[in-house]
Amino acid sequence: MITFMEQIIIVDKNDVVIGAKARSEVTPDDIYRCSALWITDQSGNILLAQRSFHKSHDAGKWGPAVAGTNAERESYEQNIMKEAAEEIGLKLKNPKKLAKKFFKNDTESYFAQWFTTVIRKNETLKPQKEEVEELGWFSREDLQMLLKEMPDMFVDSAQDIWPELFLADNI
Repeated sequence: MITFMEQIIIVDKNDVVIGAKARSEVTPDDIYRCSALWITDQSGNILLAQRSFHKSHDAGKWGPAVAGTNAERESYEQNIMKEAAEEIGLKLKNPKKLAKKFFKNDTESYFAQWFTTVIRKNETLKPQKEEVEELGWFSREDLQMLLKEMPDMFVDSAQDIWPELFLADNI
């Protein structure tokens, strides 16, 4: 039996594709791509996902409602639409892309393309248990306070990227 090992996109410092590797073969010197979705309701509340306690990275921490690493030959848009359907059962039609792509260079290096969408607070969502412990709605004020007072409850990128998302004109 042949097992398919998903290949993820590897890029250079300008986000130009230079190859692909199995996730297990990615080194700290590699730069990869990921996509994330900032979901709000009509009142501006923000939907976050608590990552599964079984995840190898940021287990049990709160992060974007949807995020994923781009597979080989997959655009940022294709990735976020696939991840939204898989992780929370949300069928995105035209996610709005934020103009700015974020670059994180720490223990891991990646480009993150953020997208936004607005949904009804009572929208039926189906979290995938392997990825998501639970979903929760946060007011902007509560989220900003929690980021300041309890930063360890959030994914590592929260302190770097989320403040800019709060200020983005197009959200």
